[in-house]
Amino acid sequence: MQEQARPVQYSQTTITELMIPSYANFGGKIHGGTLLSLMDKVAYAAASKHAGNYCVTVTVDKVEFLEPVEVGDLVSMHASVNYVGRTSLVVGIRVESQNVKTGKVKHTNSSFFTMVAKGDDDKPTVVPKLILENREDVKRFIEAMNMKKIREAMREQMDDAKSHIEVERASQILKDERCILQTN
Repeated sequence: MQEQARPVQYSQTTITELMIPSYANFGGKIHGGTLLSLMDKVAYAAASKHAGNYCVTVTVDKVEFLEPVEVGDLVSMHASVNYVGRTSLVVGIRVESQNVKTGKVKHTNSSFFTMVAKGDDDKPTVVPKLILENREDVKRFIEAMNMKKIREAMREQMDDAKSHIEVERASQILKDERCILQTN
């Protein structure tokens, strides 16, 4: 069991990769799935550095692509552990792309990955406490706490929405939606 507390700075990780033509989608921009895969790698790197153990992805929050990424850009993924629970860690990631010819840097998206540390027995294991050394560390820790509460409330609402579907009233519920009801 890992007991030693570690500062946010300890886990900070940046991965930079050249966006090559094979990463492009049919529109000629870098495929979102490629970026998500790279984000998962940097989240793992930051979380496992802090935890001192193998970590797995549990949730990915707030994936919104703000700007397209071009073939030939250098994409940097900046990650740090923003929050720790008992066995979980929230890793904040900021993604930036740089056009190497112009030097222009774009913030393409930010996201939050919740990871769980696994012990040698493949069961969740306790992670070190997080040392908050400045206002930004404190702000991000509290933000992650608030997002966790929102995620839990949303999960309950989603479960509730799924369990109370009123098929009998479908024609009334769906009247202004872009669908055609052809049930018996």
